[in-house]
Amino acid sequence: MNVRQLIQILRYKLKYGSTVEWYNFWYIILQKRQNIIPKVASIDETIKKIITSHCSVSRFGDGELLLTNPNKDIGFQKGNQHLSQRLKEVLTSHKEGHIVCISDVFENLYRYNRKSRRFWRTHFFLYGSYWDQFLTPGQTYYNTFVTRPYMDFAQKEDSVRWFRTMKGIWNDRDIVFIEGEKSRLGVGNDLFDNVRSIRRILCPPRDAFDRYDDILNEARKLEKDVLFLIALGPTATVLAYDLSQAGYQAIDAGHVDVEYEWWRMGAKRKVKLERKYVNETADGNQVADAGEEYSKQIITKIS
Repeated sequence: MNVRQLIQILRYKLKYGSTVEWYNFWYIILQKRQNIIPKVASIDETIKKIITSHCSVSRFGDGELLLTNPNKDIGFQKGNQHLSQRLKEVLTSHKEGHIVCISDVFENLYRYNRKSRRFWRTHFFLYGSYWDQFLTPGQTYYNTFVTRPYMDFAQKEDSVRWFRTMKGIWNDRDIVFIEGEKSRLGVGNDLFDNVRSIRRILCPPRDAFDRYDDILNEARKLEKDVLFLIALGPTATVLAYDLSQAGYQAIDAGHVDVEYEWWRMGAKRKVKLERKYVNETADGNQVADAGEEYSKQIITKIS
């Protein structure tokens, strides 16, 4: 990283920090609250649901919600009308064999660290009306933090149990990762050491939804008893839903592998990983070679 890049990063952090503090201040002063406070299952309940019912999982965080507006973009996915419509369809769905996960941040924010609390207050101040528009009162949603069970929590003692129990989801399964080109789930750790086999479909790391039909068609060529684990941003949210309707079990796995790496390191903040793309850190797209075994697992590459 050169001096110019460092200055740009510092400027961004200062601007971001001041903006977040401003919205936090008004969120607290105005005592902003959501009109709909959804019931969100715990991480333990979510893991148990997936294991016992073999259901598919679509997750909605701040980015997926933002993209329900076709005029919004996030860092690695530009918005458009088609993606907006599909995300709305998934968020309001009630399909058998498929669950919708949302972030468990509507109450008791003090479970999370200060940075996370500030982020979510800002999010609700700006975009809380989006949630009120799409959430169904009385419906039980499941917990999107099932794939983020470490970094954002103030107390991290439960992380070891969550990581251990979630391995039951893919125990003795033939799994297929549908992931960004540099995501590399499981490379260099033992998170998936209890699976039967691993194959990989590599996809564009940015604007993957532009190649959505190609990605879906490649996935549907595979046998129905595979378990898809998808790390592909908002595209994963829609893809898990569509694969579920096609008779597969597909899980939007999000950042679970990155979180596992940070937990193993005992990291106190989000840090760059040597062999995996981390979109939330500076220079996170600069990665080393993933090794020969990883290369052998790739069955398709969609660029």
